[in-house]
Order: sequence, then C-alpha cells, then structure tokens
Amino acid sequence: MLSAGIRSASGHLVPRVMIRRAPAAFVAIRQASGGAHAHEVESFDAFNTRYRNFFTACGDLFELQRGLNNCFAYDLVPTTEVIEAALKCSRKVNDYATAVRILEGIKEKVENKGQYEAYLKELKPVIDELGISSKEELYGLSK
Repeated sequence: MLSAGIRSASGHLVPRVMIRRAPAAFVAIRQASGGAHAHEVESFDAFNTRYRNFFTACGDLFELQRGLNNCFAYDLVPTTEVIEAALKCSRKVNDYATAVRILEGIKEKVENKGQYEAYLKELKPVIDELGISSKEELYGLSK
C-alpha cells in the first residue's frame, strides 16, 4: 500500500524491481572474485603442483576420476610427477583399469609416439612397482 502511494506521488510508475536493491553481501562477493578463477592464470609449475597434491591426497575413486577429468581437460601434458601420483592413487583405491587409462590418456595428450615412449621410460620404475601394464602390453599391440 505504501509503495503504491510513493509511485502515484512521483507522477510515474516505477517498476517494482527497480525499487529493490541487491543484497550488499552478494555485490561484495562478485566484486572480490573479479570473475576469474585462480587456476585460469596459473603457471605450468603451479598446475603440476596443484594436481600432484590433489592425487596424493585423493582417497576415493570418484575423486580420482574427477581429478583426472579436470587435469586432462587442459591443453597441457602433466609432468611425470603428476602421473606418478595419479597412478599411485589409482592403485590405492584399487582400480587397475583407471591406471591403464591414465597411460592411455598420456598417449592421447602427447604430440608423437616418441614423447609417449619417453613418458613410459621415465615412469617405468613406478609402473613396475605398481604392477601396471600399458594397453599395448595387455593386448599384444605393437608400439
């Protein structure tokens, strides 16, 4: 009733939405965030540190797969330290298939077969320790 009296006294109708204001807390959060996430501008080293720490602390299969999905979504190839942590996590949660898929993911991310073989060579001690075979070894495919 009071708002109708204010609108009629001003001589023109003001839409009701214009009278209400957004909560101050909502505005402050939006201004503080700047609209960008922290990982959008991180360096390659920060990216690798973040995912190495994530996979080291990861404790269940869902989190491992979510982390792998996010990690491999970038236009970067993770370092061997990140892959090592992911492989160890996959064995910790007892999911051999995910460990094999991690190696397949590396094969898809690198530019050529030589880079993939370099990754396998670098990761060989961890792969042997965890008892993981690549897809090529499992199915007798030629490298």
